[in-house]
Amino acid sequence: MDISAPVLVVDDSRTMTTIISNLVQSIGYTDIDQVNDGASALEKLRGKRYALVLSDWDMRPMNGTEFIQQMREDPMNSGTLVIMITAKGDADISWLSGADGYLNKPFKAQDLKEKIAEVAALRADEVPVAE
Repeated sequence: MDISAPVLVVDDSRTMTTIISNLVQSIGYTDIDQVNDGASALEKLRGKRYALVLSDWDMRPMNGTEFIQQMREDPMNSGTLVIMITAKGDADISWLSGADGYLNKPFKAQDLKEKIAEVAALRADEVPVAE
């Protein structure tokens, strides 16, 4: 995925949004927005087309599954890659929620880079991928 592509980080913990955004930046991405709840993320998605969304699973008041399901209702977001971030360690949550993949907390920048490449490759026929 092109490192100039916009990325949205969604987590109800401000500390986690900062940590995740710093990891995203450390692997080269420069256009990074962050929000602390699903409703704010949906609002951001109405105003800007993101290539990638990194969303926490266990958020309040709207959890990650609810957020992603609502996000996917908008055809503008059909090509957006979504990686669910969780401390639960359950692979099923990503597929049940409409996410393209998941990462378990804690994770390192290299783990994130590999996961982005993995989900981009899975959706390569739908989403343009730059080397």
